[in-house]
Amino acid sequence: MRTTLTLDAIVAEKLRAEAALGKRTFKDIVNQALKRGLGIEKAEPEEPFEVITFSSAFQPGIDPRKLQQFLDDEEAESYFRRESR
Repeated sequence: MRTTLTLDAIVAEKLRAEAALGKRTFKDIVNQALKRGLGIEKAEPEEPFEVITFSSAFQPGIDPRKLQQFLDDEEAESYFRRESR
């Protein structure tokens, strides 16, 4: 079926950008977007997200990248405790 649509500029730009990738035609992209939006077609399933864990000497919540800041804070507190006596 052939029809004329007036698209918002941002929508049209996004569709053109997707079509410019060269994998699908503008028409296919519009049809797929409409099918997904209307619930006729479900989105392609994504690969499951996997968290890769590792063992660490640090307890949860300790950020090893901020150890120097932690040491600086401890040194400052120690100094103020000594000076306040």
